Amino acid sequence: MGNRFPARDRFADGAQFIDGRLRPGTSGRTHAVVDPATGDELLTYELAGAADVDAAVAAALAAFPDWAGATPGERSDALHRFAAVLAERAAEFAAAESLQCGKPIKLSTEFDVPGTVDNAAFFAGAARHLEGASAGEYSGDHTSYVRREPIGVVGSIAPWNYPLQMAAWKILPAVAAGNTIVLKPSELTPFTSLMFAQAAQEAGIPDGVINIVNGAGADAGERLVGHPDVVMTSFTGSTAVGKRVAEIATATVKRLHLELGGKAPFLVFDDADLEAAVQGAVAGALINTGQDCTAATRAYVQRPLYDAFVSAVAALMETVRLGDPFAPSTDMGPLISYAHRDRVAGIVDRARGYARVVTGGAAPDGAGLADGAYYRPTLVVDAAQDSEIVQSEIFGPVLVVLPFDSDDEGLRLANDTPYGLAASVWSRDVYRTGRATREIKAGCVWVNDHIPIISEMPHGGYKASGYGKDMSAYSFEEYTQVKHVMYDNTAVARKDWHRTIFGDRL
Repeated sequence: MGNRFPARDRFADGAQFIDGRLRPGTSGRTHAVVDPATGDELLTYELAGAADVDAAVAAALAAFPDWAGATPGERSDALHRFAAVLAERAAEFAAAESLQCGKPIKLSTEFDVPGTVDNAAFFAGAARHLEGASAGEYSGDHTSYVRREPIGVVGSIAPWNYPLQMAAWKILPAVAAGNTIVLKPSELTPFTSLMFAQAAQEAGIPDGVINIVNGAGADAGERLVGHPDVVMTSFTGSTAVGKRVAEIATATVKRLHLELGGKAPFLVFDDADLEAAVQGAVAGALINTGQDCTAATRAYVQRPLYDAFVSAVAALMETVRLGDPFAPSTDMGPLISYAHRDRVAGIVDRARGYARVVTGGAAPDGAGLADGAYYRPTLVVDAAQDSEIVQSEIFGPVLVVLPFDSDDEGLRLANDTPYGLAASVWSRDVYRTGRATREIKAGCVWVNDHIPIISEMPHGGYKASGYGKDMSAYSFEEYTQVKHVMYDNTAVARKDWHRTIFGDRL
């Protein structure tokens, strides 16, 4: 276990990081973190309760004046040092992420960790560009300008599928803009969020600026969202839980950012590069074992390519290697838990009553896999558009493929779910792809690719996928308060507009 989990001894003092130190939770309940590849218990820790959330918010509130008062250059320098510390510890972060999530080490090493380092570097630069509108005499008698100011204590909640990257997406723009933060990760995956906060402390970010509470949503999460000293909540998770977060936040009129569920369409026109589309569909559906809100989940294929696409996708899925997340040859790891695997399996099993499973649709029974939460890559066809497997977020390695005839039909079907987080279109025709990118209602539309993200571009959805953006300058702006400052330039005591009050007495 030591070799697989070199950071284990970091959490001997507890799994709550409050005001610069680790401490145990006070809820009176514990949680065992389980390796989903083996079922082994990795760490049992005391969950956070309301008192821990209160302490974390108090620490963030106390740290806010000094951090908000630091110059943009000082915050930028601290974040550059932070990025360097993250890069130095890349292997340790990758190992902890793969262990708690079950994701292949090549994914953690090549995607999660470098993406997080890049995010830190991006927001280190963004910290120096907290700009408002330039000064101008818009009324004629006054000079106006706009200030962007930090808003205060942010309380954010992150999911278990990309714990390290989600910690970065929540924490970095908030602190770059001069805010302080309390983050509640999923209690299933506490390790890398805690390591992230410790790395920030080592980089010189002051105590209290970044706080981590690991607790259950009904206890720690709801207390954090409803806390009167928290002025903004950023939540990533399911649409159902997002609705509950919004209800709680409304009571204290918080600023709210929601990145919720997805059911991304993968729209293949009849002039597409078939090999590229097949490769893209399998990779886009199976990344992180399909536990990705932007994963390709609904492939709509124009009828001339449909049969060939289904056959090629099935054949390629059957070559995907399941195995030990730490083996370099492993392509796909387990799902996050046995309970989640059973949920995914239940959706596929119910679909057998109205659709056809082409490949997969079961847990593997191979050596070394039976003890983990593994599920085979699964391809489903012949489902109706209004069926559960087409409309509901599965969050597993499951792709459903449906045919379409006209371009109008394909675009209509692509938009025919409550979600609107991401989509992709596959065609060699620039006019077709141009129309599709305009008409598909999603926060991100890829053309002839699916999944890539970059720090400079925003991530966030339409419709039931929520509102607000992660990453990019758009995200940075959400963590600021816009203030209009207006100076009188006339030095006249009695202004013309005073006539609305005093009339002919002027």
